Amino acid sequence: MTTNSDPIRWGILGTGRIAHSLATDLMLVPDGRLVAVGSRSKESAETFAKEYSAADGPVRAHGSYEDLAADEEVDVVYVATPHSHHLEHATLVLNAGKHVLCEKALTLNAADSQTMLDLAAEKKLFLMEAMWMATNPIIRRLVADVRSGRFGVPRHVHAELGFVADPDKHQRLLDPALGASALLDMGIYPLTFAHLLFGEARALTAQANIGTGPDGGTFDLDLVMTGKYAGNELSTMVASVTSYSSRAAAIATDQGRIELTDFHHPSSAVFKPADGSEPVEIVGDEPVIGAAYGNEIVEVQRCLREGLLESPLVPHSQTLSLMRQMDMIRQSVGAKYANE
Repeated sequence: MTTNSDPIRWGILGTGRIAHSLATDLMLVPDGRLVAVGSRSKESAETFAKEYSAADGPVRAHGSYEDLAADEEVDVVYVATPHSHHLEHATLVLNAGKHVLCEKALTLNAADSQTMLDLAAEKKLFLMEAMWMATNPIIRRLVADVRSGRFGVPRHVHAELGFVADPDKHQRLLDPALGASALLDMGIYPLTFAHLLFGEARALTAQANIGTGPDGGTFDLDLVMTGKYAGNELSTMVASVTSYSSRAAAIATDQGRIELTDFHHPSSAVFKPADGSEPVEIVGDEPVIGAAYGNEIVEVQRCLREGLLESPLVPHSQTLSLMRQMDMIRQSVGAKYANE
């Protein structure tokens, strides 16, 4: 394993779109290095490895996930496969003695998430859900400012995230066998955003349009959620794989309104006072690294160097809380995977 002066050595399990996004930003983090990638296809792994090899060393290509997990030169593995396979693949990596950053949602349901977290605890290994929004410097500053009352008393948050999933390009988002769900892919963001601001929801309701997959499972295509929190704050949240949303969020307070575009990875946020005075830009305490996956990588590496088993920015309790919320929402709207 590396020492505190050595680069953190990363492996990536999977070679899909999100794996490319993390690999791209990893190249911007000076004390982290991609050293290996694993795919079910040797050819896919080799193509990926060639793309991200750099002057400080090549990337090893493994033609199986098992070979990647067994690579002794890897410290931490990013699991970038579909939701339906997260538990299997994270278990493989943890049993091989590697730390894990696992793409969100962590698993299909809270029970599987608890199983994964229990294994990480048993192995004394770091595990974090890849909720990159929670590590974004602008989000972190915004949450701190809202909680401190800087912009008044927050009363309501609205957030929406959606796009039209192309069956040819986004098969995973339309196949319940792979964990298809507007909720698990998009809805997790507004739920997490409200959670970061207000804490765990005291009550949640939802309405959805339901689709049916070829395996008989059902899943939410469009979803509207409402939440109520400990301080009587309210949330309205929208997720969709059939329509284009604004991808924006807004927080209404008794002194004005905070607005964000692309709220799940914002490059800016602004408070607009109701009295007509000058808007206030909300600036992160650190720069956004790349598309903001870099900030997620920095947080993982900080935790590893400090010997932490979970991140205070994405704690296990938060992950489990949100998984339980999503379980309840799916049940309430009648979405059920074929193997449940």
